Amino acid sequence: MKRWTALIVLAAALAGCSKASTTGTGQNPWTKPGVLRIAVQAEPKSLDPLLASDTTDNMITRLMFEPLISANAAGDPVPILVKTIPTRRNGGISNDGLTITYHLRKGITWSDGVPLTSADVKFTWQAIMNPNNDVISRHGYGNIASIDTPNPLTVIVHLKKRFSPFVNTFFAESDSPYTIVPKHILDKYPNVNQIPFNSEPVGAGPFRLAEWVKGDHLTLVPNKHFFLGAPKLKRIIIHFIPDENTSLTLLRTHNIDWMFEPSYETYATLKTIPGIVVRHNNINGYEGMQINTAHPPLNNVLVRRALAYGIDKKELLQTLTFGEETMATEDLPNWMWAYNPHVTVYPYDPTKAQALLARAGWLPGPGGIRTKNGKRLSLLLVTNSSNATRYKEAQLIQRMLKHIGIAVQIKLFNTSLLFAPAGMGGILQKGTYDLALDGWFSGIDPDDSSNYECKNIPPGGYNYTRYCSKAMDAAQRDALSHYSRAARKVAYAKVEDLLSRDVPQIFFWWDRQAQAVNPDFKGFHPNPVTESWNAWQWSI
Repeated sequence: MKRWTALIVLAAALAGCSKASTTGTGQNPWTKPGVLRIAVQAEPKSLDPLLASDTTDNMITRLMFEPLISANAAGDPVPILVKTIPTRRNGGISNDGLTITYHLRKGITWSDGVPLTSADVKFTWQAIMNPNNDVISRHGYGNIASIDTPNPLTVIVHLKKRFSPFVNTFFAESDSPYTIVPKHILDKYPNVNQIPFNSEPVGAGPFRLAEWVKGDHLTLVPNKHFFLGAPKLKRIIIHFIPDENTSLTLLRTHNIDWMFEPSYETYATLKTIPGIVVRHNNINGYEGMQINTAHPPLNNVLVRRALAYGIDKKELLQTLTFGEETMATEDLPNWMWAYNPHVTVYPYDPTKAQALLARAGWLPGPGGIRTKNGKRLSLLLVTNSSNATRYKEAQLIQRMLKHIGIAVQIKLFNTSLLFAPAGMGGILQKGTYDLALDGWFSGIDPDDSSNYECKNIPPGGYNYTRYCSKAMDAAQRDALSHYSRAARKVAYAKVEDLLSRDVPQIFFWWDRQAQAVNPDFKGFHPNPVTESWNAWQWSI
């Protein structure tokens, strides 16, 4: 951090020499041709994509590793490691929906020159399913009965049961966007949790690791073996800047070209910085509050509904997003085909909230705090310390819930720890919280079963709320077993109804992802899941 402090002081002193202007080539004078400088809030815990647990990890690992199928900026699937996307029409999906066949491109190699084959795809699936590996989710992958590899370029997947989102899940842009890893390096290990590969990765993506200076930065350089052609960038430097104010200073002084996923708290400042642009794209995601339904009294739906009535979402949107976003009803956004506009909503109503708490046995006590059998109604709210918007969000919710008699203690955690696998002490995975403020970026399919099916309760799943409902499981089975969009739409209407009825989570707004970038950064077209899906096309 001292290095960055010195750089900021120097940059501020020289600010008069780096005002927005253009050179004869049309570039800003601070642009370093071929060198992209990025600021991220959290240093990755590992560079193994199987251990990625948040959007920062995914963006970074996607620079070095590739999936079978990605998506373009509009969210349409595009083949990457495969020649074509399996469909029923081209024979890639069998008539019964239980066999999916993939054909890999010829000539793909790892960055060490070893060919990438169907054996790597099968091994990566086996690694995800290995119970000794600290992967975050096995959603969709556990539905595979077996994988055949009749030749080096053919992968035949046999499913245990129909799973309609499979093609957009299996090494694709899902809510667990895994990429392929090399068998020839990893198959000797009983697990991948603590191995040299995690800091010395070998991938098949457009870039490879040149150096990792812990606590400071990563440097990536082109992978000369990349199968889609030579990347346009000469170097990518990813700086770890946990404080957003520091990143804003570096952006203002043009010492970075991209501030990765800035929080809403930064918007007013971003608009005042010359020589940058802020780009937005729709994502299947939201900002909200997870409720740990395994913790009393949050296992009582009356208490959860009281929380919903006790939070003024309009105030949150206006204060935190400056009116930029749309208030959410449930998780699926209003631009998706599976959106349900008819769910129960909970407008801000403290009187109803207090009445529900009284029905649950929590009566007014000393200082206005609700008590039951002499115990105060007090909840632990957690969020990530690096996100300025969420800290302010936590304070607003603390005030709102105090108004209905609930005491809230706020505890901040490093982003890496909050979202880490259970084996690494992850707060959400281990369930050591009552309420959690976070966001969710899902895949290009409306499949949200990884968040709400009983079998996806951690460890090894994304159902952080520990919500388990037979009715929800049945609705999810319907949504996942039908390949017809009409049938799936009916199932998702039921899913959304159940979420609004049972309130395992309160959804504040549907997200659009913002990126603050140097306008000289070209070819940057984030898809709804990750920003770096087409990094070989980037230039500056």
